[in-house]
Amino acid sequence: MKPNLGITDKNLKAIHGILNNVLADGNILYIKLRKFHWNLSGDNFMELHLLFEAQYTAVAQSIDDVAERISTLGGTAIGTTSEFASQSQLKENPGKVPTNQEMLKELVSDHESIVRALRKFVDDTDEKYKDAGTSDFLTELMQEHEKMAWKLRKYFKD
Repeated sequence: MKPNLGITDKNLKAIHGILNNVLADGNILYIKLRKFHWNLSGDNFMELHLLFEAQYTAVAQSIDDVAERISTLGGTAIGTTSEFASQSQLKENPGKVPTNQEMLKELVSDHESIVRALRKFVDDTDEKYKDAGTSDFLTELMQEHEKMAWKLRKYFKD
């Protein structure tokens, strides 16, 4: 049974696409955080190990929330690594293990890319697709990524 939420079918389809892009970004970031967590060494090992773990745990929860939002709106969440890779704006670097500083820089960049995309999606879902609920949902997610990026940026001197 399709939900009757006061959003047109055409707008719901567009929103499902937006949310699946957000889901893809979240999954690529999650995988990257796990990889970096597993491959840390040297200075700040334990501190970064715990920080990356906290971030991948938070991202895992947000992934589930995004998938549930898609279902709530009558859509189908993507769920394969090939779909995540093809729909994400984030890039992976197979076979390469960056230094701790390179990991931090890459994660800051990824969080900030997600924030920029979410900022646009917030406007689109609210103004273009008339879905204040998804706009609010994405705003909260954007704030979480802003905070995660901030914590990572603190490892660099201005």
